[in-house]
Amino acid sequence: MTIDFARSDRSTLGVEWELALVDRSTGDLVPAAPEVLATTRIVGDDGVSRLTSELLTNTVEIVTGVNRTAREAVEDLQRSLDEVRRTTDPMGVDLICAGTHPFAAWQDQQVTDKERYVTLMDRTGIFGRQLLIWGVHMHVGVDDPAKALPVLDALLLYYPHLQALSASSPFVFGESSGYASSRAMLFQQLPTAGLPPVLESWQQYESIVEDLTKVGVIDHWDEIRWDVRPSAKWGTVETRVCDGLPTTFEIGALSALVQCVVDDCSARLDAGEALPTLQPWYVRENKWRAARYGMDAEIVVDRDGAQRQVEDEVRDLVARLEPVADRLGCAQELQDVLTIVEVGASYERQMLASAQAGGDLRAVVSSLVREMREGVPTRSSL
Repeated sequence: MTIDFARSDRSTLGVEWELALVDRSTGDLVPAAPEVLATTRIVGDDGVSRLTSELLTNTVEIVTGVNRTAREAVEDLQRSLDEVRRTTDPMGVDLICAGTHPFAAWQDQQVTDKERYVTLMDRTGIFGRQLLIWGVHMHVGVDDPAKALPVLDALLLYYPHLQALSASSPFVFGESSGYASSRAMLFQQLPTAGLPPVLESWQQYESIVEDLTKVGVIDHWDEIRWDVRPSAKWGTVETRVCDGLPTTFEIGALSALVQCVVDDCSARLDAGEALPTLQPWYVRENKWRAARYGMDAEIVVDRDGAQRQVEDEVRDLVARLEPVADRLGCAQELQDVLTIVEVGASYERQMLASAQAGGDLRAVVSSLVREMREGVPTRSSL
């Protein structure tokens, strides 16, 4: 099997944002996606729809075109969000984004009427039905196909940074999970999800896709849902680590961070450097620690097993990437990563909203609705 990796301009950026639809009066999920999609048309200059369906009818996804900067990507998303609101506001439907809904019951949700989703539910049973999860995916252009897999492997070094900063799913099915990111634990139940294997060559990747297709696990390479994966159609490396982000501010910050990391890796490869990586067992441990403890996680930072607080690692990473951000035009957005550290990641803000409301999780939904409308993390409550 041959999979051609498309040519793309270096470090261009695309973002996919999954939005949950909730009833304004109750805060519970509503199966309104079919109506929203039927009455809302958002098409980019390239003729591609910017609004799509997802696995469940309680969700729509807005996507950007190809952007040069994180700011452009956020502006792209905001235009689409405004269009969706013109439909949902009169319906009494609000929009939120978090890794999980705080209290919705998975048994009450409806699967979108598409063959691929029906097949997925048939294969995965009760565990597939429990996937009440939302995320943000970021694509960064890679200008040489030979760079794709080395960049992918190097990105895993920064997995816990992205997971901790974006963690937004402390509650699931009406309970406190004890995790900053329940989504990370839920999503890896899918047979083709989770961390990617170590890929030594593009031919090995093609062989994996061919094998999985042959035995009926997938019909197409895009059904491999690794946390970080090559996206051959677009010529990008796609990061699927992040929990759902409630605000465009956080999307801008995390997109800038991902874009800078990928561009830095690309530049180092051009200079003939070998990119630093971690052993797969350390990557797996870092994923769990960041999902469990969020910004309080102590993570493994090198192949010798040295460990540091993820918050300290984030601060140092932002400082190291400042020249890259200046070159890419996202200096402010990269600095906004530190604002998330100071204000608190979404899981922290949600836990505080619940505590201030005496454990009422409807208050968490209200806080997520408010934050999305304001576009920035709510600082006043911390």
